[in-house]
Amino acid sequence: MSTTTDRRTSVTVRVPAKVNVRLAVGGARPDGYHDLANVFLAVSLYDEVTAVESPGGVRVTCSGPDAHQVPLDRTNLAARAAEALAARHGIAPDVHLHIAKDIPVAGGMAGGSADGAAALLACDTLWGLSTPREELLSLCADLGSDVPFSLLGGAALGTGRGEHLTALPVGGDFHWVFAVADGGLSTPAVYAEFDRLTAGALAALVSGSGPTTAFLVEDPAAAAQVAAALLASGTCRTARIATSPAQGAVVVSGTA
Repeated sequence: MSTTTDRRTSVTVRVPAKVNVRLAVGGARPDGYHDLANVFLAVSLYDEVTAVESPGGVRVTCSGPDAHQVPLDRTNLAARAAEALAARHGIAPDVHLHIAKDIPVAGGMAGGSADGAAALLACDTLWGLSTPREELLSLCADLGSDVPFSLLGGAALGTGRGEHLTALPVGGDFHWVFAVADGGLSTPAVYAEFDRLTAGALAALVSGSGPTTAFLVEDPAAAAQVAAALLASGTCRTARIATSPAQGAVVVSGTA
């Protein structure tokens, strides 16, 4: 059991979305997972998770775009992260977690995983636990395959089921436009409309299992042009501009 010192009453952690720029899937393993080779990039779309001391166990609230789609019970990865950390240290998970949501929900950009990583870091700081980084990453891996990268950020190769990470060097910034749909998104239709309107992307891909389509562009001016064209085309409900790589989960505020 850890001795808690330097406890705070409120901690806010910012955490980025991610895009998969390469995914190779191997055969099924005995545990039901597939071996993967997955190249992750963290991008500058962020959720913020605020942890506040609160008796009576874990409570989750959420605000922001699509907040009504976020589960507020124990299926939420942020709640599971708080409970797992508390159990590891033998303390009560007395915390209110508020998620300020800006990462598209169910958009293939690991928003739920990001919230799990953010909650883990926020609670560790709130409770003054000083859990070693490798132990936090192990807890992340128990929560889900994408959660460790949300804590790490930057650019990384994920192997195993995606949880074993090797940081990758990146030679500069990448500029992105993310076309987000309600429900399913017809990738060929979006690409065709995009080509008709702009032909200004360097590459395009589907992020995760979708329905977000990611367009790599040359610079901020091209990003603005592509985003405007996609919105005007009616093929998506919103178009978000971002850069990568982005820093992983980080404490941005805390009060004693």
